[in-house]
Amino acid sequence: MATLDDLSVLREKPFAEAVTKLEDLLRQSKPVFLIGAGCSKSAGLPLTAELTDKVLNGNELDSASKAILTEVKGLFAGSTNAHIEDYLSELIDLLAIAERRVTRVATQNTITLGKNNYTAEQLRSAANQIKLALAKSIEKPVSIETHRAFVKAIHHPVRDGKEASEPVDYLVLNYDTAIEDALALERVPYSDGIDGGATGWWNTQTFERNGLAARVLKLHGSINWCELPDDPLPRRIGSNVQIEGTDGCKVFIWPASTKYRETQFDPYAQLSDLARQAMRPIRDSQRVLVICGYSFSDSHINIEIDKALRESSGKLHIVAFTNENEPTGQLKIWNEDKIMQTQVLIYANRGYFHSEISESATTDLLWWKFENITRLLGGER
Repeated sequence: MATLDDLSVLREKPFAEAVTKLEDLLRQSKPVFLIGAGCSKSAGLPLTAELTDKVLNGNELDSASKAILTEVKGLFAGSTNAHIEDYLSELIDLLAIAERRVTRVATQNTITLGKNNYTAEQLRSAANQIKLALAKSIEKPVSIETHRAFVKAIHHPVRDGKEASEPVDYLVLNYDTAIEDALALERVPYSDGIDGGATGWWNTQTFERNGLAARVLKLHGSINWCELPDDPLPRRIGSNVQIEGTDGCKVFIWPASTKYRETQFDPYAQLSDLARQAMRPIRDSQRVLVICGYSFSDSHINIEIDKALRESSGKLHIVAFTNENEPTGQLKIWNEDKIMQTQVLIYANRGYFHSEISESATTDLLWWKFENITRLLGGER
């Protein structure tokens, strides 16, 4: 069993007051959780950056696809934080260009990468192989005890027999199913948009069913979703099911970029709309968006959060946990924005920042780790 981090510093001022503020917000507001890749690390799953080497060094890509991915990776030379999702986004953008040229019967209808030209068919094959490789890198035995403890901490009023006024929304950026599995194991009624059972189909009406305690919005798709040739919407196919006339089905995931055409169609558009609604308070209610394990590297997600903040009339608060020592990037922008800063609370590795409050620490606070967030939400100090 892993040794627990020492959180005793969080029992002392000024950080004890920051924890109390978090508890007050969760008690007074409807919580919404944005779950990023960092939250899956505790389950033994690789971070997004680690997936790049797994895909490139694995056996899922043929020689042409591996060459394409290598050349696309080279387009990001000099970047310190580009990863497999960025490369897949770039590849799909290039595929869209190639397909447009083919549709318009252009003479130059291939894409040049390095010294080679690639057809739309080759680019499409590479994208599909990369998605399959991503899924296989994630689809492995995992330990979700932290996720189960997290779910217990959030849903204990329901488990004690009290009715929640509306379901808790989980905006999940990960492809894995740790949150869904934890909810199911803790017998928390939820919907992820798939109707049926081990084999199921996409049905957004499941998000509106009575009795739900949670809605899981997989904004980048899921490793247990797939696309059949005759249906553009995701299916879930049992592992023992053989589909006549096909070699299986394509993995239904999207990379972080949302500028390519696939994301303009369902189910991505439906999920994006539901996520926007989740972040917007209804009437006189208050909402708090708790952000865990997310590096703020997805510009589309950042824009949606920014819009929700600005349109909320002060009724939406953001609680952001970050492993950075102090606010950087998007968090720094919000923290320095005189209009927004009162709505944004930043729990950084070396401090707590909220509006005019700037409390720095000389040691790592570690409250940004998913297992420690879970301990705090469970009432531990």
